[in-house]
Amino acid sequence: MKQKILLLSFLFLSLIGYAQPIDWNKKLPADPNVLIGKLPNGITYYLRHNEEPKDRASFFIIRNAGALLENDDQDGLAHFLEHMAFNGSKNFPGNSMISTLERHGISFGGNLNAYTTQNETVYNISDVPMADESLTDTCLLILHDWSYYLTLDPKDIDEERGVITEEWRTRNTSATRIYNQKRPILYKGSKYAERDVIGNLDVIRTFKPETLRDFYHKWYRTDLEAIAIVGDFDIKNMEGKIKKVFSSIPVIPNPEPRPFFEIPSHDETYFCLATDKEATSSNVQVIRIFRDKEYDGKGYATYQDVKNGLMIGFYNSMVGERIGEIIQRGQAPYVKASVGFFGMARGYYGYSVSATAKPNQEKEALIGALEEHERIFQHGFTEDELNRAKANMLTSLESMVKDKDKTSNDAYAEEMQSHFLTNEAIIDIGDYAEAVKEILPTITAEEVSQQARRWWKANNRTIVISGPSEGVTHLTEQEARDILAEMEGKEVTAYEDNSVKGNLIEKEPTAGTITKVKELPQFQAEEWTLSNGAKVIYRKADYEKDEVALAAYSPGGSSLYTDINFLPAASNAGQFASNYGLGTYDEIALGKLLTGKKAGCEVSISGLYENVNGSSTPKDFETMMQLMYLRFMEPRFDTLAHKVIIERNHIYAKQIAGQPQTIMRDSLSLISANYNPRVQLFNDAYVDRLTLDRIEKAYRDRICDASDFTFFIVGNVDKDTARVMAQKYIGSLPSLYRNEKWVDRQVRAPKGKVEKNIEIPLEVPKSTVIVLFNREMKYTLKEAYTINILGNILTNRYTKTIREEQGGTYGVGVSGSASREPYNNYNMYMTFECDPEKANELKPLLYKEVDNIIREGVTEEELSKVVKNTLKEAEQSKQHNAYWLTTLVTYYKTGVNLNDPKNMETLVASIQPKDVQKFAKKFFKEADIIDLIFSPQQK
Repeated sequence: MKQKILLLSFLFLSLIGYAQPIDWNKKLPADPNVLIGKLPNGITYYLRHNEEPKDRASFFIIRNAGALLENDDQDGLAHFLEHMAFNGSKNFPGNSMISTLERHGISFGGNLNAYTTQNETVYNISDVPMADESLTDTCLLILHDWSYYLTLDPKDIDEERGVITEEWRTRNTSATRIYNQKRPILYKGSKYAERDVIGNLDVIRTFKPETLRDFYHKWYRTDLEAIAIVGDFDIKNMEGKIKKVFSSIPVIPNPEPRPFFEIPSHDETYFCLATDKEATSSNVQVIRIFRDKEYDGKGYATYQDVKNGLMIGFYNSMVGERIGEIIQRGQAPYVKASVGFFGMARGYYGYSVSATAKPNQEKEALIGALEEHERIFQHGFTEDELNRAKANMLTSLESMVKDKDKTSNDAYAEEMQSHFLTNEAIIDIGDYAEAVKEILPTITAEEVSQQARRWWKANNRTIVISGPSEGVTHLTEQEARDILAEMEGKEVTAYEDNSVKGNLIEKEPTAGTITKVKELPQFQAEEWTLSNGAKVIYRKADYEKDEVALAAYSPGGSSLYTDINFLPAASNAGQFASNYGLGTYDEIALGKLLTGKKAGCEVSISGLYENVNGSSTPKDFETMMQLMYLRFMEPRFDTLAHKVIIERNHIYAKQIAGQPQTIMRDSLSLISANYNPRVQLFNDAYVDRLTLDRIEKAYRDRICDASDFTFFIVGNVDKDTARVMAQKYIGSLPSLYRNEKWVDRQVRAPKGKVEKNIEIPLEVPKSTVIVLFNREMKYTLKEAYTINILGNILTNRYTKTIREEQGGTYGVGVSGSASREPYNNYNMYMTFECDPEKANELKPLLYKEVDNIIREGVTEEELSKVVKNTLKEAEQSKQHNAYWLTTLVTYYKTGVNLNDPKNMETLVASIQPKDVQKFAKKFFKEADIIDLIFSPQQK
């Protein structure tokens, strides 16, 4: 329930008039579609029938136990235990649990996963095919074993120590290190200050198996456990299975009460300076963490709860709009800022005033952010601001109600999780929407404004300054305290809200006509040729009922330009233009004009194409088409907006210069393209090339010729409406009849094998291994599927060898792909992170498995696992509008109908182990190789 309340921030407003008195203690009805029960042993269960996706179900086990429950000698073992759940249980020894599910197309990491936080541990098996009842029984048996019957074999524990160590290495980023400096101050005196989930490496490396078992048997118990199953099944039948499988799990006698972890209140304002050499930006924040039981879950929701949630959403969205205006007008003393309310640790809430500073301008950033907070405190919001927030909120809620049947199984399971862990209500979206419509007229700008006084008080506050440890002058504690004292109560002027009225298009366009209609029965679609030469492909699709999508492409893109100094402008023209506004409206005015509408349309210029992408609700379809029309006819090129964008890009370029991720990204880009000058790195010089004149020239050159565009309209809009709108807004666009083609500029990977060891400055010892195989060869659809399948098979093999057997990495990422344009090419990308001392030892294992497949092939079983997952995901995708848009675009670009089983399901299913081996020999033996190790710089 809280997620529905907090995440909804916008809608359509027609609720003006007399409002009947509301009983604020009135409860909303619980969602009647959710069955909640409890077994005699204390296990709670949740069941819901849902058909998104159809013939699938998701199985969750929710554990009200996390890192906060650890003793000091168990620091990190809640998370370690989560890993061990996949390494052997009573009915699934060793890795047989993963292997069993993979045989049914359920992928480890994708559909089979888990996570641990300070307060909870949650396991899931998602998108399980429901046609085979024995698979349902298998999933229930896995949940049964997770509940109480993990093996926790000492040998498996020892093997997992290395995996956890490498996960620590992977997750030990600059952001993590800065947060770990903040945590002891923000949560001083509480268990939250001591536990970071990943744990103490000394404990991870040396704990005895008995210590892990002690935690398991103490906290993995029935009264702290819930089963949640959502999907396409009979609820009564599933309930019977749950009772049969889980009722025998024993109750632990005299269990220790599960504590609520408090954060001590404090009158003093704390101060924290957190720095890291790899941090890229300076941030300033004043945050208050507090308890307010009125926001806590009660198991149900009252009208007052809904109102509270709406006011939070309105408050956060309105202050966000104000800050956005300041930034867009070039008046901001910060790069970005935020002010608002949010959830913190369980049972605690936060109100924060924060900003990302411009270089060495932390003082100005903190003053600027606090000034916006004071503006609300002193003058509040305006009714016009609130009306816009209400209108946008109602539009979003209307879409959610209409597309209720597209709510995913996992999304419903998250509601059940919140109910079990924090007692949040589970409410039907329709009942929630009806309550919102009653409540909205009662909410005033004054009441929303007053929430700040509820959230912001003098106690429980912490000033946090964070950023780079070198090259920056940070605010001192005294300076920060002085700024806070000076700004509190300092008189500021009221916000001036400039309302916007008018029409998107002042002069109606002269509609074109449809000169030719072509039926596309294989897609249940039609192709219309318009009088200006543009083509429009229309297909009605109502899988998402409140959605219409618009797409278009035209060959050419930045490939048509030979001046390499012009390429940055061409590549960024569409994105920059979106920030300039449209026609006579700047971006701020355009946003206000579109209040209450859910419609957008953007253009972009890629290497080979110029593209149009838009989306709307059916009722705002014409607005989306008008926006598309204006993108062609009245693009705006705003000097002030451009100046703001360039300043922000220069700041970002300076912030990331010399950082490890930047060095790795740039090195890979240059080496992969054999240092072709058309590959340009993002830096100050790149930003300097982004002049407004160049942006406008590229935009007007690429977005001008309707005859060279193919448009697609897919969604819940009827054909007659689509025809009228297409003729009016696409048919009226100018045409030059250029019939352009993109140009292959011969950007290629280097030939042979390039092997480099590149040293980079790192705070934590970590090597990144990247091996990239490339080969130009004739594209076939079967081989395109084969290389993707081969990549997944290699992923599974490396998980077993490099991760599990060697304990060498948290995970190996492998992706195989093929491309037709601008030339036929296949590539296999492999990467992992590891201990620098092991990089040269582990890297050869990548090649070893490749050689094994070339020499011995793949097994029927490992191929079948990947193929079944591929087909399962493909079947699920067909239940969405986006599938049909992608399929139509692919057909027009390539001539291949991916909806024809012979081009997908039949073809993928026909791939045999011998085909994979044959392809591996063909691809790897002649492939060019880029072999890189990024290692810590020697000190």
